[in-house]
Amino acid sequence: MSTSPAPLRMVEVSGAEALWLLEGSSLGRLVYVPRDVTVIRPARHVWEYGRLVVRTPAPATAVPATATYHVDEIRAVHGTGWTVTASGRAEVITDRDEAAHYRRTLSGWTYGPHDTVLRIHPQTVTGFRLARAEA
Repeated sequence: MSTSPAPLRMVEVSGAEALWLLEGSSLGRLVYVPRDVTVIRPARHVWEYGRLVVRTPAPATAVPATATYHVDEIRAVHGTGWTVTASGRAEVITDRDEAAHYRRTLSGWTYGPHDTVLRIHPQTVTGFRLARAEA
């Protein structure tokens, strides 16, 4: 007799756990809507002083006043892992010394002239664990 794997489920995590997962990762995706078209760019990040600093290959002029950042770690074979989304006010870091510091410490991608460092002030942070349901 073969047993089928337990069904998958999403379990919401606390805000503290979502922040812990976000802090423990370094790779994610910046999501923003400049002109009625959703844009998603790969990014590196660091969590500092309650803010998310992000380096991404997006034009600085295209980043709107509000942005969303998504991070996850999903094991494809098992369908388990976690996902975290942070949304809030976004500002491009224009101070040359500060931007240079983050370009040195956050490896990233460039896309033509686009190599933007920005700060997101999260107003919402949500997260979910992706798990097998108990049998």
